[in-house]
Amino acid sequence: MSAPPALQIREANAHLAAVHRRAAELEARLDAAERTVHAQAERLALHDQQLRAALDELGRAKDREIATLQEQLMTSEATVHSLQATVHQRDELIRQLQPRAELLQDICRRRPPLAGLLDALAEAERLGPLPASDPGHPPPGGPGPPLDNSTGEEADRDHLQPAVFGTTV
Repeated sequence: MSAPPALQIREANAHLAAVHRRAAELEARLDAAERTVHAQAERLALHDQQLRAALDELGRAKDREIATLQEQLMTSEATVHSLQATVHQRDELIRQLQPRAELLQDICRRRPPLAGLLDALAEAERLGPLPASDPGHPPPGGPGPPLDNSTGEEADRDHLQPAVFGTTV
């Protein structure tokens, strides 16, 4: 076998050198990629740890908030029960006072005529008694002689009470 020509040897050497350079370059890139992956893995692990801590804190905060809300709910329910009892008591009081309110409304409806009657009685008191006169001659506009079917008691009462109205207002 004959020796390969020098050109082939140089080409083969150049090719081997290029392969070695390429291998070294790839190894350098692989090392860089491994460092990058390792750094990313560390960052991800740290980030995962931070997220787990935040998630744990959120869980504790949620539990605290649930406890607070349960306490508020119990307080609100107690308040509702208290208010319902108060409403029931007031409803009972209203039921008891309703007849009295109706009576007062009836009194208020009757007040104006009663006030008119009291004014008329006061006017009668102001006028005073009739002057004494002869029973045979009644004053004009006054009561007339006793009727035929009268018992005469009315005349006796008029004789005993000379005032028109014997009341004071």
